[in-house]
Amino acid sequence: MASSRTALRDTGREAAINAGRVAVALFLVVMALGVLSYRYYSLQIVEYERFLTQSDRNRVRLEAIPPKRGLILDRQGRLLATNIPSHRLSIVIERVSNLDALIKDLGALVELDEDDLKSFNERRNRRRPYAPVPLKLQLNDHEMARIGVNLHQLPGVAIEAQLTRHYPHGDLLSHVVGYVGRINESEASQIDEQSYRGTLHIGKVGVEKRYESVLHGKVGYQNIEANAHGRVLRVLDEEPPSDGADLQLHLDLDLQRAAYDALGDQRGAVVAIDPSSGGILALVSNPGFDGNLFVNGISSKDYSALRDSMDTPLLNRAVQGQYPPGSTVKPMIGLAGLELGLVTPDTTVADPGWYQLPGDSRRYRDWILRIRGTGHAPNVDLRMAIAESCDVYYYDLARRMGIDDLASALEPYGFGVRSGLDITSEQPGILPSTRWKRSRFDKPWYPGETLSAGIGQGYMLATPLQLAQATMVMANRGDSFVPSIVRRIGDLPVEGVSRPKVMASDDHWSAVIAGMMDVVHDRRGTAAAIGRNLPYTIAGKTGTSQVIGIAQDGVYDEDEIAERHRNHGWFIAFAPVDQPRIAVAVLAENGGGSSAAYPVARKVMDAWLLGASNAEESSAEESSAEESNDG
Repeated sequence: MASSRTALRDTGREAAINAGRVAVALFLVVMALGVLSYRYYSLQIVEYERFLTQSDRNRVRLEAIPPKRGLILDRQGRLLATNIPSHRLSIVIERVSNLDALIKDLGALVELDEDDLKSFNERRNRRRPYAPVPLKLQLNDHEMARIGVNLHQLPGVAIEAQLTRHYPHGDLLSHVVGYVGRINESEASQIDEQSYRGTLHIGKVGVEKRYESVLHGKVGYQNIEANAHGRVLRVLDEEPPSDGADLQLHLDLDLQRAAYDALGDQRGAVVAIDPSSGGILALVSNPGFDGNLFVNGISSKDYSALRDSMDTPLLNRAVQGQYPPGSTVKPMIGLAGLELGLVTPDTTVADPGWYQLPGDSRRYRDWILRIRGTGHAPNVDLRMAIAESCDVYYYDLARRMGIDDLASALEPYGFGVRSGLDITSEQPGILPSTRWKRSRFDKPWYPGETLSAGIGQGYMLATPLQLAQATMVMANRGDSFVPSIVRRIGDLPVEGVSRPKVMASDDHWSAVIAGMMDVVHDRRGTAAAIGRNLPYTIAGKTGTSQVIGIAQDGVYDEDEIAERHRNHGWFIAFAPVDQPRIAVAVLAENGGGSSAAYPVARKVMDAWLLGASNAEESSAEESSAEESNDG
């Protein structure tokens, strides 16, 4: 049996089998080592650059460095718009596994409203996954502390330091300086994305919008090395940003405040111009609003309050408000009458208190009729017509001039077109003519409409800025400039731009200006109340524009009319007459008449010509009925 079992064992074969197994195993080991070696070769040599790039993407990233927005200063170098440090809450989307849960956790630590979440979702769609997406633009100290304590439990969350736009004077300059706000989808589609990398704000209105390209600057970049948690380890290289240029305005902060305070609770506007350059010294629209509300996104409640207010605080009355200019255009029309040879300084017109067109029974009344029951005087010349604002004189002059010549005479002063002021949303007003009416209404022009235009009523509309510009022309005896806000961009002065000169003889200029001086300095002048104790001379013109029509036999009774249906009050002026340093236009919206406007102008001119320390308090008494209801 033993020999039989021994005979069955084939050692040679077993050895052969074992040798084959070893060979196969050795072959497999060699193949594996070959594959591994090839892979190492591929990774380290062939695909080195690709994997190095991928590694760097995980370790090194390019970040935008937003430029610092340029400052806005008044003519004395005082800050009107600046940048203050703040902190924002951001999320890097690619580091978050459950975004909804993270936002819920953050909502327990800081206040997040619907506007924050809406803006966050809009920004997400415009940013790369590795780029921080702001969730809340401004954190207070308590919110920063709560986030900081819990930051280790909030993957992808970061607190970023930034500069935020700030307007230190609140609503004082809101309509001229404007404000910045979050970049919306419409704006994002129009701007250069690369130029606004890292920037969340853009100018919305006013100087901030008009000079956006100058104020914004040029974005910079830096390559940073970060760990697996996104923490910055070091800056590898950097291209610094170019900060936006500072803007210095013609505007004077003290004069702006004086105009604002002079208006008080009165809805209206004040525009003051330097006649020597066209620079805007003050531009006030009342009421205003606080531009700081818009910087990081105004709440729905606050915006609704501004939008729905009957006082329309978002309307820039100085450049957007269009009103009948009333009698403020009489000096310009009178000068045109002189130049056309229709009247002389000595030409008189009979004034019974009303005027009739030939063959027409309708009486066009002078404002003085309801006060005195008669006209200003049996016969009125140009000087008296300006000083006492005689409607009858201008009814007659307008009829003889005709609407087209009247329009041509007023056009060089800037009526009916935008002035070109370097600000947003300026309106052109309306300078009517036969062509204009045919184009607008497809109707002919009627003679009675010419009479209305002769006293600045009817279709004619103007902005306070346009009337300030026209007053500048009167002050300069024809010379004019395009009104401007910005005086310097960085270190470079902004040169004034001249407008075509209004041509007239010196005698005719003197005749008209003499009438404007009598408005203030003659006891029968319609603004005589502000002429008391004046240490300088003023040439001015009052004006009243109707808000609602009065029937032929009706009587305007301010006490019986709703406040918002009362007449608007105007006053234009320049001073000193011999060497004008300021031209002013004041609108008192629904003020009842010019008596609500000319005390404001007096305070503004006092502040500029006498200085804050020496400016006398305007103590003009309430105007008489004759003064407060001029045409």
